[in-house]
Amino acid sequence: MNLCAINHTPISKDAYISGPGKLTIRIRAERNDITGCRLWYGDRVCVKNPIEVFPLEMEQIASDQLFDYFEADIETEFTRICYYFELMDKNGRKIFYSEYGFSEKMTCSRTQYFQYPFLHHDDTIVMPEWTKSMVMYHIFPDSFASGKRQIDRIGKTFLSEDGKEIVTRNGGTLRGIIENLDYIKSLHVNCLYLNPVFEAASYHKYDTIDYKKVDPCFGTMDDLKELVQLCHENHIRVILDGVFNHCGSRFAPFQDVLKNGRNSRFFKWFYRVETPVRYEENPNYETYAYVKEMPKIDTSNPEVQKYFCDVGRFWIRETDIDGWRLDVANEINHDFWRAFRKAVKKEKPDAFLIGEIWEDSTVWLRGDQFDSTMNYSFCYNCREFFAEKSITVSEFDEKMQHMYLRYPEMVSQVQMNFLDTHDVPRFLSYCKGNKRKLRLAVFYMMTAMGIPSVFYGDEMGCEGVTEAEYRMPMPWQDGDYDLKSYYARLMEVRNAEPALQSGKYRTVYCDNVSGIYAFLRKKDDDEILVILNNSDRESSFSLPEEFQNRQWKDLITGESFSVTTIAGYTGKILKTI
Repeated sequence: MNLCAINHTPISKDAYISGPGKLTIRIRAERNDITGCRLWYGDRVCVKNPIEVFPLEMEQIASDQLFDYFEADIETEFTRICYYFELMDKNGRKIFYSEYGFSEKMTCSRTQYFQYPFLHHDDTIVMPEWTKSMVMYHIFPDSFASGKRQIDRIGKTFLSEDGKEIVTRNGGTLRGIIENLDYIKSLHVNCLYLNPVFEAASYHKYDTIDYKKVDPCFGTMDDLKELVQLCHENHIRVILDGVFNHCGSRFAPFQDVLKNGRNSRFFKWFYRVETPVRYEENPNYETYAYVKEMPKIDTSNPEVQKYFCDVGRFWIRETDIDGWRLDVANEINHDFWRAFRKAVKKEKPDAFLIGEIWEDSTVWLRGDQFDSTMNYSFCYNCREFFAEKSITVSEFDEKMQHMYLRYPEMVSQVQMNFLDTHDVPRFLSYCKGNKRKLRLAVFYMMTAMGIPSVFYGDEMGCEGVTEAEYRMPMPWQDGDYDLKSYYARLMEVRNAEPALQSGKYRTVYCDNVSGIYAFLRKKDDDEILVILNNSDRESSFSLPEEFQNRQWKDLITGESFSVTTIAGYTGKILKTI
């Protein structure tokens, strides 16, 4: 037994409250090394000595490239829990594992077991109920629409209150989104995420001038209010983009610093400013990515913190938005996000907060900062598997399992999954224009664990590698409406099936030769079997033995499933009849 590979960390993704009186426990071991794992738990303040401990068989829930993962749920009236593990290998060896370490016999005291000191209800990570069935449509406002099924495709110039120009590139507006809500609704999405809509100098609007004004390029405050109201009437939530790591150089407090230097009352609002302030290439103040037009804000300053917490509440009060996507979230101090979360949740308890973090986000997802983050790992894994075909079925499964197990399950269930965004090339371009590959990747995204998010135009066949290309105008006139119908059908199926929305994820079958991958989504007694063929040829497939004595219905076609072959780059979503 490889003891070096065995690992468990209390009060983490390995031990977390998953419901009233319910504690989920996980442990990791070397892949194919142990044959069984038993969890022993008890009341850490039990009056008996030695204390009573109770056994639970742990289930192997997943494997990645290096490890097997085992899980069990402790459901108990105990509020203080101590526990240890009993591990068995294929040679019949038995090892006990606790805070004390490894031992042949369990002789240490309860204080040397692993501890979960108290099951505080406030420590339970709880997601807004509406997010469990969420399907997101992501719009870059400048590029989506200026009218009914149209986009101007020309840049426009407006003047802000300081008399300087603010620009647009393609002419999209909030009114354009409103006039195409019927299109958005036909996709069966239930959440809109809009890139920044606040007054800013550039077309992308990530260089904010005024955090409490709608950019005149896009419309007015009344337009935004109307959009949110109409979305709500159509059961669609709205999330806005908050850019608080940096501002635009024309943000009034920064202009005051440029004018007055250290005498400005806003001098300490910005990060590492030297005087005299040098507003030029290689400026002598901290910026976002060395861009002088985007000075970095010092969010550890109490005044700054209060200002942006007020901004977070302001747009909820004024327009009734449902949450925030927070830009460059990993460059902002954690105490700011804790304060921002409290402020926003006080204003609207079921508001949803998504951080833009491209890497492992464990430290931000403990229930005190964000509910979710942008899951770039999902995007990368899908790119390698579906578009490039540079990894096998087994490798894809291993990468996905590793990704899902980074966080407690309720957190993985609401990670923002996507194939592309406004910051990366279109997925279809990675597929070299092969829409069969795109379709299969979308099929997986709509059936996998996490919130599926579609970037506007993907459903119409948009391609693009450079920024100007992947932020292209929506192809209203020459888009692929058959592809759009395919997206809509998958979203419709997901919306109808709770197991697809928030069910557990378990691998069923991997075949590197045929390209067949199958996994199960399970919620209570509801089970859905998903099968996909990531090859360009028809492949044979037999249901695993545990599923053979059932009648299955294909939820896409509505037909009974009886065939033993699956066409290349297609999939099946099966439910017991």
